[in-house]
Amino acid sequence: MSSKEPRAFGGNMDNKELGAGSTLYFPVFVLGALFSASDGHALQGDCEVCLTAIKAALTGTVEFHVRRDLRLASPRAETAVDWIAMGFNEDLEDAAKAALRDMIALIRERSGLSAQDAYTLCSIAADLRVTQMVDGNKGGHCVLAKSRMP
Repeated sequence: MSSKEPRAFGGNMDNKELGAGSTLYFPVFVLGALFSASDGHALQGDCEVCLTAIKAALTGTVEFHVRRDLRLASPRAETAVDWIAMGFNEDLEDAAKAALRDMIALIRERSGLSAQDAYTLCSIAADLRVTQMVDGNKGGHCVLAKSRMP
């Protein structure tokens, strides 16, 4: 399966929120799954719209930890200040809905809020952003500041 497009397992996510120090959580759908990192960007807008960004070499240290306690449907991320849920689909609205639904699930897991209260919190405090419009699948991500998590 191609990793050119962003998908539930990751792929070409083009999410500018994912900088140095980020923690990414990927669902693993296949025993013995592999990892690859490429297509680094030094600068990109909130939405890669035409396959153009300022490309950069990727260097760094990566640690892997298998988290059997997590059941993810799509990638999530954590920065020093934010939680990020991502959704990908050929339809941008469906990608955004997937990101929002996963953020609601993340809030419920971490806080114990009801689905309705988590949904309300997203409406009040989360930002729903377009990740990308290229590469076949569209991407959306929902960002919630950790300070807003109950």
